[in-house]
Amino acid sequence: MSKTKNGKDKKADGISRRNFVKGIGVGTAVAAGAALIPFASEAEAVVSQADAASIPKKWDLSADIVIIGSGAVGMLSAILAAEGGQDVLVVECNYDIGGHAITSGGNVPLGGGTAFQKKYGIKDDPETLFKDLTDWSVVEVGGAAEYRYNDRAIQRAIADNSAPAFDYMLAQGVRFVDKAPDNSGAHAVGISAKREHHTVWDGGQSLEAPAGANGTPLMRDLEASARKKGVKFLLNYHMDVIFREKPLSGKVVGIKAGYTPTILPGTSTPLKSFRSEGNVEMSQKSVTVRAKKAVIIGTGGSTGNINFRRMFDSRLTEEYPLAGGEYSPQDASGELAAMAVGASLWGTANHTLDRNGYLRKRPIVGTRTNYIAWSPDSPIFPKIKYTGLRIRNWQNAIIVNQAGKRFYNEMEDGYPNGTHEGFYDKFGGYVHADWRNTRKINYAPMNYIDAALAINEGSVGPDYSAGPQWAIIDSEGAKRERWKIEPHSADPTLFFKADTLAELAGMLNACPWQKYKIPAKVLEDTVKRYNSFVDKGADADFDKPKPLYKIEKGPFYAAWATFAVHDTYAGLRINSDCQVMDMQGQTIPGLYCGGESAGGSSQHGLGRCFAQAYLIGKNVAKL
Repeated sequence: MSKTKNGKDKKADGISRRNFVKGIGVGTAVAAGAALIPFASEAEAVVSQADAASIPKKWDLSADIVIIGSGAVGMLSAILAAEGGQDVLVVECNYDIGGHAITSGGNVPLGGGTAFQKKYGIKDDPETLFKDLTDWSVVEVGGAAEYRYNDRAIQRAIADNSAPAFDYMLAQGVRFVDKAPDNSGAHAVGISAKREHHTVWDGGQSLEAPAGANGTPLMRDLEASARKKGVKFLLNYHMDVIFREKPLSGKVVGIKAGYTPTILPGTSTPLKSFRSEGNVEMSQKSVTVRAKKAVIIGTGGSTGNINFRRMFDSRLTEEYPLAGGEYSPQDASGELAAMAVGASLWGTANHTLDRNGYLRKRPIVGTRTNYIAWSPDSPIFPKIKYTGLRIRNWQNAIIVNQAGKRFYNEMEDGYPNGTHEGFYDKFGGYVHADWRNTRKINYAPMNYIDAALAINEGSVGPDYSAGPQWAIIDSEGAKRERWKIEPHSADPTLFFKADTLAELAGMLNACPWQKYKIPAKVLEDTVKRYNSFVDKGADADFDKPKPLYKIEKGPFYAAWATFAVHDTYAGLRINSDCQVMDMQGQTIPGLYCGGESAGGSSQHGLGRCFAQAYLIGKNVAKL
């Protein structure tokens, strides 16, 4: 909050510091532990480490409901809480709102009888959705049990609140495409009905749309509703501590957050949000915020925190980037802070198995920021620096591991598509909970990701990391891909050009992420063997469908093609009201959580986030 010349508090959009600040309370808080973020030399992406501290005797800010994170969970729950008469403050570490949701494709899987399902004659109801989301017999073609390990109580709550959540968002002015729900982009949404809804396409990247994704109109429409209802936003502050009356007992009473401005290279002024009305301005390095009634965790999951994610999959060492982490860190800060005051983790099986959506192969190469095709028009592009180059047809290139060898069919994308309505049509139809479902599928795993993560000649202790993957392409392949290489096209530490393959191997060995030194002859032999498959019209090693083009004409290129880590499927234990629970199965009073920071659900995407946000918002509105 800014000051007048005489030192008195100014008002920010009708809210004075005096109206926020409340000095009250004694007790103890425990801080979140240090988090390691793949991209983070920047302070804003790191969870600070602090010693145990007493509850502030005087708070900097105060609100009835304090929400951590302004993504799908935070924004919708804020609207409902404010509509119920609560004073709501959303604390967001980024310069703007939206979290991972604003960089998403805007595909929203909600069922149980939404307004659009009814309008277009799709039969569905909460009971059918619940049965779908808990059906033990549904197995993906890669072998993963889609719904078997879900928490039944949590799935019941998602099923009951999905349709109301969609209808409510529609009433708030969210611009969904008015058409029948489909399966485009859908997986783990249930077998019995089409449930995927889509928001409108708003165009390219801009100050309003940093990633140029369909998630932009979705989150901007919700943001407009929230601000209209009086929700306040404290941007550029990262939650580091949750305060509880006693270390492991009593009510949650507030949070501490550190200042994390986004300052672009070559500038000294923090980047500002698209909208400013209702923003609470502070000038302190850290602030304490009293939550008079509840704290809601909507921090988006843990796949950006290397040590945290490795609890579930030890293969995911530091070289694997977080999808969309340039905008939202998903650093496990909500989980860590809640665990420090007694919360338990939950649903870990869903995050350990090879789930679709968990790890992603992308067509963007030459940059670590390879999940989103960032454009120079994005306001954060000066921080990202490189657009990357696309490989649309992997017939034009091969991929090698850190040892310089091919490891799988480059034409495959990763894990198989998840299940949805129509999945079993080619297998003789679907019968709920029928043991035959597990035997109907044609087991056909797509092992690209697992092969990429496998130990190779370059894997050494203590982690035995599989290392990065590199696309190798020659000048003719680059022409077929219509590459136009400009200074901002690719990161020079991750993209190399050489006249010979031997020279190219030497360049790879200088990359900071390449821990193993590839012998020049190994890369030469790899390409030579692949070229022989082109002559024969068959890939004897990995069954790439009829290899078409040799890699033989210089100059040659090597480009970072390492897959990205995406969804989180494990998180904090919550009950059917989205209240956070401890190791004894007791609720932690005043603490709620939803979306990817909550465990117990295998569903990919925004559906569970909005269903749980709707439930949380309705619940805290009554406090």
